[in-house]
Amino acid sequence: MAQGFKTPYKDLAATLSGDERRSLEDDIAIHGVLQPILVDEEDNILDGHNRYSVCKDVPYRVVEGLTTDAHKRAFVLSHNLKRLHLTPERKAEIRQRMQDVARKLREEDPKKWTQEQLGRLFGVSHQAVEKWLDINNATGCKANKPDARLSIPREAKQEIFQRVDKGHKQSDIAADFGISQGRVSQIARQVKAKKEAKRKIEEITANEVKQSFGKLYDVIVIDPPWPMEKIDREVAPDQGGFDYPTMSEEELSGMVMPARADCHLWLWTTQRFLPMSLRLLGEWGFKYVCAFVWHKPGGFQPIGLPQYNCEFAIYARKGAPRFVDTKAFNSCFTAPRGRHSEKPEEFYDVVRRVTDGDRIDIFNRRSIDGFDVWGNEA
Repeated sequence: MAQGFKTPYKDLAATLSGDERRSLEDDIAIHGVLQPILVDEEDNILDGHNRYSVCKDVPYRVVEGLTTDAHKRAFVLSHNLKRLHLTPERKAEIRQRMQDVARKLREEDPKKWTQEQLGRLFGVSHQAVEKWLDINNATGCKANKPDARLSIPREAKQEIFQRVDKGHKQSDIAADFGISQGRVSQIARQVKAKKEAKRKIEEITANEVKQSFGKLYDVIVIDPPWPMEKIDREVAPDQGGFDYPTMSEEELSGMVMPARADCHLWLWTTQRFLPMSLRLLGEWGFKYVCAFVWHKPGGFQPIGLPQYNCEFAIYARKGAPRFVDTKAFNSCFTAPRGRHSEKPEEFYDVVRRVTDGDRIDIFNRRSIDGFDVWGNEA
């Protein structure tokens, strides 16, 4: 038997009264040490301090897997709480120490030491652990910490809902996120309600779009009537008002795109309206990906600025649409100019080749092969 065990956790052990110690000495003298003491891998006694103090030559068993001081203290306390001779005062003292150690373990590794795991370690209920984690050591009052409703990010709320929806135990979820089971239920209800409301809105919107456009589309090309005015000049050709109606940003943002769940979208724009275009994509529920550049011969040149000899077809998407072909698929292309505001056929050749499904060209002024068209002049 090994000798010279260390006793750094002796203060956590239950202290024997004079009569209890004499009774233990008599029992060991007659029967010997029947139950081995428990030590860690560094020869520190975890359980059996009193037996070791009476008889140094004792059987022992090594407890493995206790990696931190807090874990070892938790082990010692949980064994001491099982002693039958403990007074109510001593039990209360041990539970207070358990509370301190539980917080320490939680701080060291919150993912490992969930509320459920701490309950198993100390042999107490989830409710007891929940109180330990919420009560201030010194005052017995609620700890000063941020409101859980403010500290839980959106992504975490989504994960909580998904786990509840899959039937995971709410006690486990509460432990993993450091909140109460009631808070878990509340978050799950709130997220579910928002999802249901969003679904209803999308269903209503889809019906309204179908009534306006006839159906939903996989590919959308849109060339909005941007809110711009021509400059009155005294030179030919005179530029007065436009010969077609324009729309404000508010009017354009209020449009609902006839898009299926997975949809490609190209938004034609110019230098001036690039910022507004990016804002509109977000309003329409699309995510910006890249900008296609049409290099064209000639263009307007403001005084003191370079010539604007290109236009942009901003590519964005909703959901996860796929291209059917990406060979010779460039984001910059050269094509001749057509009539005012007319987009080059070379652009449509590319879109037809790389996409499939139903296509629509919104606010177009001419018929395009492979596209439905929509707008005042369509």
